[in-house]
Amino acid sequence: MLDEVLHYLDPQAGDSYLDLTAGYGGHAALILERTGSLTPATLVDRDQAAIDALRQRFGRRAELRHADFLSASRELAAEGRRYNLILADLGTSSPHLNDAHRGFAINRPGPLDMRMDRRQLLTAADIVNGWKAEDLAHVLRQYGQEPRARQIAEAIVAARPVADTSQLAAIAAKAWPGRSRVHPATRTFQALRIAVNDELGQLSGSLPLWIELLAPGGRLAVISFHSLEDRLVKQALQAAGGNRYDAELRLLTKRPVRPGSTETVHNPRARSAKLRAAVKINKKGN
Repeated sequence: MLDEVLHYLDPQAGDSYLDLTAGYGGHAALILERTGSLTPATLVDRDQAAIDALRQRFGRRAELRHADFLSASRELAAEGRRYNLILADLGTSSPHLNDAHRGFAINRPGPLDMRMDRRQLLTAADIVNGWKAEDLAHVLRQYGQEPRARQIAEAIVAARPVADTSQLAAIAAKAWPGRSRVHPATRTFQALRIAVNDELGQLSGSLPLWIELLAPGGRLAVISFHSLEDRLVKQALQAAGGNRYDAELRLLTKRPVRPGSTETVHNPRARSAKLRAAVKINKKGN
């Protein structure tokens, strides 16, 4: 959603920029072209491979922080930092999905890993092979919105030890016989990825900090990829916005913005993307 991000952030020369999920720098490169080489830019990512790529791409042009976005947001807020532009693209990156060794891909055999930050201890294997059936079912139901969560959880427990992603995908697929446009293990993999990386906890804790980190008149854009994320973003922006006298934000998007048909043709993974944006109201006390 490059065009949509540029439209709602509207980067201008001199704007400071915070990218909380910088990945390999696609959004950052376009935004920094417009803000200029002398303005502050902070790029955050929890994946060491992404940090290495960002360092090679931007050099000293940007400050890099190897951390999850909640930890980075807390640190930046404690430092009193403020930014004109803040972006959080919550989607799993293509390099993660394309690298079978990371354990995110359904159609490629790989280890049950799914860690975005390989420094952390918890992996998908710990959950799949160690958690009780009821706890596993809760994860699948809560984070994957999987209607057959109990059935899949019990099948996983019965098949232990589950060796790799291919075996896990096959177990989940057995609960959904027949043909489907979307792989029947998609919800299971999504749920495990969210649990491993505490994605919803990270987002819930970060949203108030992102509003705090905005300078007066600053703009925030958040791209989510499933309804659980979008609901948290919507609630946080609406709680800080509206027509109240004490509102901190003015919403730039009344409803989520979806990618254009051209983008989804060339990048099918973008079809579920939703962008919401807001601007910090410049008022006394901010």
